Amino acid sequence: MRDQAERLRQIADKLKVESAANVRRPTRRARVLAVTSGKGGVGKTNISVNLSYALMALGQEVMVLDADLGLANVDVLLGTVPQKHLGHALSGAADILDVIYEGPGALKLIAGGSGMGNLADLSETDLQRFIQSLRRLESRADFLVVDTGAGLGRSVRNFVLAADMVLVVTTPEPTAMTDAYALIKSVVQKNPAADIKLIVNQVESRAEADEAAARLSTAMLRFLGASTEYLGAIPVDREVPRCVRNQQPFFLATPNSAASMAIRSIAGRLLGDPENPKAGVPLFFDRLSRVFAKWR
Repeated sequence: MRDQAERLRQIADKLKVESAANVRRPTRRARVLAVTSGKGGVGKTNISVNLSYALMALGQEVMVLDADLGLANVDVLLGTVPQKHLGHALSGAADILDVIYEGPGALKLIAGGSGMGNLADLSETDLQRFIQSLRRLESRADFLVVDTGAGLGRSVRNFVLAADMVLVVTTPEPTAMTDAYALIKSVVQKNPAADIKLIVNQVESRAEADEAAARLSTAMLRFLGASTEYLGAIPVDREVPRCVRNQQPFFLATPNSAASMAIRSIAGRLLGDPENPKAGVPLFFDRLSRVFAKWR
């Protein structure tokens, strides 16, 4: 009996080791989520950051890449002062791994560098060198959350078209909805099979959120022949602007607030089936290279 118990314990230990080894495999779980919006001011970056913390709370390793090369502000939102940013990796002044730094709650971050040039303006040689350096991120996280710029700029579309999942953030306001649809249309025209997901932010009620999501979904189906997955809504919550002013992620500062509970629910839906993820980081960089090449 004792021998049998010892044998079972050995099997259990072996399974734990194998499980840990599998978790470290970059091609098994890593997924790239591009968070984008049709216009600024809808809370895209705030959702990128707090969704990352919610995914971490569910056991995922997450890295945030601030790809808004003109108005990067993930570091500002978190009150951090990175010594190096994406611009240093772009210019070759720093190794990409040296640009990674830890934010509050041990979130891995790569700051964007405000006022930087456009990736599409790089020479073919410099662009390929940069993308090759980004490939070294593939073993560093389960999720790579790419916070893009807002609007329909070329770099935004390139990151969005290369990602495994596209999370479009909008508010119920007509202008935000119109711009969100224009962004989605641009993506679908380039990639009809794009995996597009939707979050409606700053809603006053569940009914308002559902109506906004239904309008966008109906327009997509009718005019684009495409569908989207509605992940959920973030309610208007006075804790959110307070945390922004204090440069704190609301998910960490107010874990029981309405906004935090909503983002936690969205993270759970995003995970879906963690054992059968999308293509992942390595393929993302292959696609990113091809997409930029097409614009040349």
